[in-house]
Amino acid sequence: MREDEVFINLHQLRVFRTVARHMSFSRAAEDMILSQPAVSMHIKHLEETLGMPLFEKVGRQIYLTDAGTQLLEHSQRVFTALQETREAIAALQDGDAGRLRVAADTTAGAYVVPEYLGIFRQKFPRVEISLDVTNRRTVIERLLSRDTDLAVIGQFPREEELEATPFLINELVVIAWHGHKLANRQQIPLSALAQESFLMREEGSGTRATTEQFFAESGIRPRMGMELASNSAIKQAVAHGLGLAVVPRRAIELELRTNQLVILDVQGFPRVRYWHVVQLRDRFLAPPATHFKNLLLTYSNYPLRPS
Repeated sequence: MREDEVFINLHQLRVFRTVARHMSFSRAAEDMILSQPAVSMHIKHLEETLGMPLFEKVGRQIYLTDAGTQLLEHSQRVFTALQETREAIAALQDGDAGRLRVAADTTAGAYVVPEYLGIFRQKFPRVEISLDVTNRRTVIERLLSRDTDLAVIGQFPREEELEATPFLINELVVIAWHGHKLANRQQIPLSALAQESFLMREEGSGTRATTEQFFAESGIRPRMGMELASNSAIKQAVAHGLGLAVVPRRAIELELRTNQLVILDVQGFPRVRYWHVVQLRDRFLAPPATHFKNLLLTYSNYPLRPS
């Protein structure tokens, strides 16, 4: 008999298991709320499909044949697999399993997202998590190409295909090394920054785009001192007196505590922005991604202003 000619109805398999458990057609019929002729018919069809008898009768008692014993053993595996499948699907629906893919700009990826992923991991330990940290431009590309479920970025996206929700305050501040001539001044006018050398992130950085837009709107053109590819590099360069920089406050908490850097009291700063959780507008989010987005919004401080 060819494999494609064998078709075992799951209902017939359940009837067979019930008969095998009770070793009685009548008791199986009572258990399944079927007539005894119906039970006998299902067993007969199953035997015809397999081409072998499943039960033999000795006196008034029935016993499993070798084929019946084999079928019972394998049917247990079938129903165990079905149960495991139901549990796996239920876990996905609950967000307890599956995969979560998050992309984040370099600042959010280093100073924002890990904290929330830690909370998520405690709630959903069986979800497989991946975090892709790159610049804002690449993050947007990953979203549009459906290579990630969610993204966390600072600057609000302009792409119509994307839906962004603010969830966390992002304060941009001007920093200097503690010995800088402006370190102890109050209410520093923006014009005083025109003569300073500024360290900038690379093209494609959300912080750089926001900084350049603010200075342009204010009529200030600060001198570009150096272009660096990470906040860590910028912090080190500023701490060694190579210039000023605009960075998210969350990125310098350690340096402030250790007095490696200071925040300058510049008019117009801090610039209050928000980190956003972003998704494709028409994309269905799997439960893990939905739960992570809800977690971001639940633990956020938006729309509160910083004190």
